[in-house]
Order: sequence, then structure tokens, then C-alpha cells
Amino acid sequence: MYVTCLDLEGVLVPEIWIAFAEASGIPELKRTTRDEPDYNKLMNWRLGILKEHGLGLKEIQETIAVIDPLSGAKDFLDELRSFTQVIIISDTFEQFAAPLMKKLNWPTIFCNSLNVAPDGMITGFTMRCEQSKLTTIKALQSIGYITIASGDSYNDLGMIRASQSGFLFKSTEQIKADHPDLPAFDTYEELMIAIKKSMNIPF
Repeated sequence: MYVTCLDLEGVLVPEIWIAFAEASGIPELKRTTRDEPDYNKLMNWRLGILKEHGLGLKEIQETIAVIDPLSGAKDFLDELRSFTQVIIISDTFEQFAAPLMKKLNWPTIFCNSLNVAPDGMITGFTMRCEQSKLTTIKALQSIGYITIASGDSYNDLGMIRASQSGFLFKSTEQIKADHPDLPAFDTYEELMIAIKKSMNIPF
């Protein structure tokens, strides 16, 4: 049995923090896991900037409310779910994800949780588990699934390499150059063909 595991931001929806950086006028917040491999370091840095500017969950959710999936993402996901189980494995947070999942027709997502004070300030975050993407892939394999994985950032490399088939998608030139052995695609059509090939499904 196959299960396809996808990253969320940069693969199916725009990067939330980049959108919020533009909305808030704080360009430093454009830094993502494409730039910083250490997610805990990145998030603590982000929370420091939010605190400095007095910004909380409400302001970020207002930005998320107007974010739409990337062009073609919903159709891609609908077709993919017609022939394989799909799980989105993301380092985002449940407080961010729900509006985006609604726009993608409620796919399954495994993500993390923010710690939010009564006044709406984000005080910290709780990761679901260590190396959540790689750990989840290994757990799925331990219960009999053959995994296929795709993502765009440094924190996706573990699950991509641990899977039977793994692909970079809409990744950076630097990541592609650093990992030339990984197939890299930039369109949903290309990624769909690669996934179907790996499952021996005609396309």
C-alpha cells in the first residue's frame, strides 16, 4: 500500500511567513526553511521578532485568511487523492493550517501547535515529535506503507530520502545543486507523472 506525503508551504500554498512579512512590512520574516535548516532556531527567531513588534496570532491569521492555494494545487491534490492515500506533513501549526485545509478540500495534515497566551501573543510552540517529517515517514513504513514524499526545503530532505521515491518540488537552486541526485520538478504535471511512475500507474 502506498501513501504520498507532501510538504505544505511552497508546495501547495504560498509560504505563510513570507506573506505575513509582506503584510506586516517586516522583511526579516521572509526567512524560511529554504534558508535556515534548523527549524527550532528559525521559529524562536520569528517569535522574537513578533514580540518586538507586538504582533500575535490574530494578525497572522488575518493574513492567512486571504491566502489562496498555489495555482493548480487543489486540482493536483484532488487527482492524487483519487488513486493514493495522501498526508500533508508540515512544520506549520494547527492554528495556521485550518483555513488553508478548507480551501484544499480538507486533506489530512500532520502538523504542530502554537502556545498562545490569553492576550493572543505567541509564547512558544510544541513540535509533534522530533524530526517530525522523517519520524512520520518511518512510522508509516513500520505499519506497512510504501512512502512517496515531496517537498521544497531543507526540512523535507529527511522524508524525501527515506521514502521509496522522493522528489524536490519548487525548490531553490541551492538545494537542487546541493542534492543533484534527487529528481526535481517545478510543475504539478511533472510531479504527478513522477508519482504515477513510482506506483506503476499509467499516465
